[in-house]
Amino acid sequence: MTDLLLKNVRVVTHDRDEPVPADIAVTGGRIDRVGPGLPTDGVDEVIDGDGRLAFPGVVDAHQHWGIYNPLPEDSSSESMASAQGGVTTALTYMRTGQYYLNKGGAYADFFPEVLAQAEGRAYIDYGFHLAPMSSGHIGELPDLVERFGVPSFKIFMFYGGHGLHGRSADQSRFLMLPEGERYDYAHFEFVMRGVQAARERFPKLADEISLSLHCETAEIMTAYTKLVEEAGELSGLAAYSASRPPHSEGLAVFIASYLAHESGLANVNLLHLSSRKALDAAMLMDKAFPHIDFRREVTIGHLLADIDTASGLGAKVNPPIRPREDVEALWRHVLNGNVDWVVSDHACCREELKFGEPADDVFLAKAGFGGAEYLLPGLVTEGGRRGLSYGRIAALTAWNPARRFGLRTKGTIAPGFDADISLVDPDQAWTVRAAESESTQEYTPFEGFELTAKVTDTFVRGNHVLDSGKIVGRPVGRYLSRPLA
Repeated sequence: MTDLLLKNVRVVTHDRDEPVPADIAVTGGRIDRVGPGLPTDGVDEVIDGDGRLAFPGVVDAHQHWGIYNPLPEDSSSESMASAQGGVTTALTYMRTGQYYLNKGGAYADFFPEVLAQAEGRAYIDYGFHLAPMSSGHIGELPDLVERFGVPSFKIFMFYGGHGLHGRSADQSRFLMLPEGERYDYAHFEFVMRGVQAARERFPKLADEISLSLHCETAEIMTAYTKLVEEAGELSGLAAYSASRPPHSEGLAVFIASYLAHESGLANVNLLHLSSRKALDAAMLMDKAFPHIDFRREVTIGHLLADIDTASGLGAKVNPPIRPREDVEALWRHVLNGNVDWVVSDHACCREELKFGEPADDVFLAKAGFGGAEYLLPGLVTEGGRRGLSYGRIAALTAWNPARRFGLRTKGTIAPGFDADISLVDPDQAWTVRAAESESTQEYTPFEGFELTAKVTDTFVRGNHVLDSGKIVGRPVGRYLSRPLA
């Protein structure tokens, strides 16, 4: 018996540019049939899509639950905000050290606590990427893959010598590293060798085991932060962008790519590339090392906002929001097919924590903000203006990240796949207001932005979690042990 039938929708998939009128039948949480004129007899629930676009639920491969707020709280509120943006699966980054659970130690002890704190609270499905911060963590990689279903890992390239929010003289304490260990290029190399060893140990999973890198160079940023502060000519987001210059990103991309070549690591993800120089460096490395399967990520924040249009210092993030010329360069790469997926980098940071004293000093503000609510509507809005096809949007937000990160039953609207679906009205104009978000963050860098597409309904494995723009029902999200069969 069919549980749910979505009638009269226009189905968007990654393999064709234009949507196709059809109905979608859902049984047991998975898509059963897709086609026109499906019968309603014996169907438990029939919903008229009224001609709206049916996108595959967004696989937001870059979020940060629990970084500034308790993980149980973020798992609830930020998953609701995600559903507002068409997100049905979130992959959130997690590490030992300050922030998150504020403890060090082995992942064998740490990660079960993470899972327990998130369980039963999320409105969307979720998984975790983990960061090997110590040498001991490298030895745990096979266990994380086999026992916990975590095949994706991360390096924060600047953490060893530069702080999360700016200059720092005590990063070892911040990272809670074991005595005598350093978080540096040598550690990055050994992490890469460990990830590649895991790929070789589990050959059937090798395509879905990868390493992601936050590419910025600590030494460059420390020096330029001093120059910018001493000069005193820039303020706000312009100052922060100049203090973490684009060539810091480009250099880090070069270093990461060569280390991947040296270590034999074949699957590398270059995260939240924010500038022309970063994307140009990534494309150069793609040509220099054709044996490495590079994937390139950008965020919706870096595609929508620049240092002049973003709403205040709430837009402080790493890497920074950039000048307009960098935004345009990112869009050129998106339209040319050089970007593999678009994410939110959602990191809810409330006002009382975000802003320092004085509140107008960007170097005292915390880095990061939420934005998953605007991922799909923002991309449909701005992408539509630039000629980005609906099919390409489906690839960037669902199909591509699902394939890379072992989400085998997610990423498209087709029989056998999870019934993760977002209904979008592409002609509903609205103004972004932080007060209308389910996030506990009281501001947004996109305040006042005019969008022309709206997510009206979101379904997670056939469960209606967003109905006419409002969160409904109970938390139905599940932890995704990957690969997901």
